[in-house]
Amino acid sequence: LLLLLLPPSFMVGLVGMSLRSAVLCACVSATRHQWTSVSFLSTTRQLSSAVETQFNGTNAKPTQRKYDAIVIGGGHNGLIAAAYMAKDGLRPLVLETRHVVGGAAVTEEVVPGFKFSRCSYLAGLLRPSIINDLNLEHYGLNYLPRDPSSFTPTHTEGKYLMFHDDAEKTRQSIKQFSDADAEAFDKYEKEIAVYRDMIQPFLDAPLPDIVSSPTIKYSTMLPQLLDIATHLFKYRKHLAGFYEILTAPAAHILNRWFESELLKVTLATDAVIGSMASANDVGSAYVLLHHVMGEAAGKQGVWSYVEGGMGAISTAIAKSAVAEGVEIVTNATVEQIQLNDKGAVNGVLVKYGDGTEEKVYSDIVLSNCTPHTTFTDLLTLQDQHQALTDGFRTQVHNIDYSSGTFKINCAVNALPNFTCCPNDTADSSDGLGPQHMGTIHFETEMEQIETAASEAKRGIPAQRPVIEMTIPTSADRSLAPEGQHVVQLFVQYAPYAVDPKLGSWEDEAFKKAFVDRVFSVIDTYAPNFSSSVLGYDALSPLDLERIFGLKEGNIFHGSMGLNQLMHMRPAPSFSNGLTPIE
Repeated sequence: LLLLLLPPSFMVGLVGMSLRSAVLCACVSATRHQWTSVSFLSTTRQLSSAVETQFNGTNAKPTQRKYDAIVIGGGHNGLIAAAYMAKDGLRPLVLETRHVVGGAAVTEEVVPGFKFSRCSYLAGLLRPSIINDLNLEHYGLNYLPRDPSSFTPTHTEGKYLMFHDDAEKTRQSIKQFSDADAEAFDKYEKEIAVYRDMIQPFLDAPLPDIVSSPTIKYSTMLPQLLDIATHLFKYRKHLAGFYEILTAPAAHILNRWFESELLKVTLATDAVIGSMASANDVGSAYVLLHHVMGEAAGKQGVWSYVEGGMGAISTAIAKSAVAEGVEIVTNATVEQIQLNDKGAVNGVLVKYGDGTEEKVYSDIVLSNCTPHTTFTDLLTLQDQHQALTDGFRTQVHNIDYSSGTFKINCAVNALPNFTCCPNDTADSSDGLGPQHMGTIHFETEMEQIETAASEAKRGIPAQRPVIEMTIPTSADRSLAPEGQHVVQLFVQYAPYAVDPKLGSWEDEAFKKAFVDRVFSVIDTYAPNFSSSVLGYDALSPLDLERIFGLKEGNIFHGSMGLNQLMHMRPAPSFSNGLTPIE
């Protein structure tokens, strides 16, 4: 049994390791895997025909009963794994429970005429090696870079912060708030880039298991260990700073570099995105680093829109996979991973859209699900106790999935008109301007993040939510009718476990009250926003779990605390993809 485990960030990008070595090694040993998202429940919402017609390679049922490998879940990482296996001559089957492949990287038409990237909304962590190996550009992948990349409005006319591709423009924007910060920012970016470069090689190969591997295997690890040592020696003068950014609170790092509250809070949002942590929590600086790892269209440190929405990435991967011989079946829910009498995997029990069930056989099963789903939901209690050690079961059952993620996809009839930077219709009939291109932040004080996080930790959805807005139609007008736009809101902090005295995400009125609070915050900066909304798709942490299989709505498949990274992910001695089940 293989587990497709990655440290992904579906809301702000896509993660893909160069899976060839990991997956092919898995296929030989039937013990190596990585992890990503898979959705569980069927849905009545349909993928827009414009996107759906790009990929028609799915089947109603498998064409045979036994395959070289079975991948549970057609998320982007599962599709990548299947494609690599097929490129090396294996015959893999991908089983996806929803009507569309992509997992959390999908484009769907929820409000008629508007195509939403329902979960992930920016790309940047899909490894260039995968794009090249799978020829994804040939199959339709097209990044749409953003410039400016970031806009933080204020309540004062003419005062706002923008990050541009042009470093001098960024410096001048920061200079409005602090001369010292304007001078420090370029140095800060260069230092962060060094730390990004230090960690990049670890994204392209499984970590060597130096703890539990038999001594005889150490010789095979020596080349990789030597490469790692050589790489770190190259950056030896930066090791202390690297250690600090892995362990320190983000606020500690930012306070040392900058004095402007607006600049610090803009940068701090990257450190807390998708988590329950505040910028003052230990280890939050690592996530700050994680989110400057973006790379798109050959440029490092950037995040990009994708033409056709995020589902276009999954479609391109699926097309490439099918061209290599992968078979994909949608509306196919795996109900159980089946083991033989020796405790080794030998197939899955799958239920199809027509209600029929059958067992499909394979000696290799890759789970594109969270560890909780794989080892708790898809194994019988008997198999859990017979095939998994007590220590492994305890570790998996206690993985922290806490998250404060809430996603709102909006169809609007007008662009947000910011008081500090009003829309100008001289160059564009709808007032499209640079303020609409990048990620728009609505926080002006670090305390706003701290308060919201503190509330969420007590089971209280934030009274003043933390919000990031993106408008993909600023770069791709095919996503909405003429003159109208798609606005995506990534919101925190919305705890999965709400204090029952306050309400429940099951209650639509309770969920709407949270959405209304989000809209009211935006209205203080862009007074026309609420009135421009024609319809929206609100996804609470509970919705993200039920529809997309994200445990507790966690976008990282396990919180990014230091105790759940590197060799601890998902459990000690299993970070290289091994599981106790052969």
